[in-house]
Amino acid sequence: MEAITGERLAAALAEGVLGSGDAPEAWRRVLVDGAPAAGGGRLAHAVADELRVRGRSALVVDAAGFLRAASLRFEFGRRDPDSYRESWLDEGALWREVLTPLDPGGSGRVLPDLWDAERDRATRSGYVTLPPGGVLLLHGPFLLGRWFPADLTVHLALSEGALARRTPEDERWTLPAFARYAAEHGPSEAADVVVRMDHPARPAWTGIRGRA
Repeated sequence: MEAITGERLAAALAEGVLGSGDAPEAWRRVLVDGAPAAGGGRLAHAVADELRVRGRSALVVDAAGFLRAASLRFEFGRRDPDSYRESWLDEGALWREVLTPLDPGGSGRVLPDLWDAERDRATRSGYVTLPPGGVLLLHGPFLLGRWFPADLTVHLALSEGALARRTPEDERWTLPAFARYAAEHGPSEAADVVVRMDHPARPAWTGIRGRA
């Protein structure tokens, strides 16, 4: 792990995704995986800003906008860690509305969110057309190990103690889900980039694996 500032990290990730693939006009997809306490949304937006400075369109999508309806999420109770990890996310909707439209020959029309989990109803948001060469940044927990297509995967890692400290009291029932995710899916080994976020103002990263 190498210490890095937040600004340098966002710039390096922007350069990394632009350097992926052979066709400049192809859409790029980035997964920013991590517990809510790791601040994936902040990083995704910072990378999007860096991409726009470089002349690329960028769209940030929060996986929380693609949760299942409450009747499905809470089938085994409102605080079931296994359900939270395995079945809260509507994978089919993410494939259909966000990821598949950016396949080669796709429409480029992405739905930024589908379901308002707090109100338990559809958001009715309009589609956004990402121009050729644009970049999608999808952030949320438990994104790796689902076969989602990506040109760059980033895992925001927290030690067990840091995750517990930074998770609100009423959400600590989720901690076993993150422990099982780490043990069963090994996101720190699977991701192209691992960023240690125990101290948000002083992140450390691995660099982009497989690149000079």
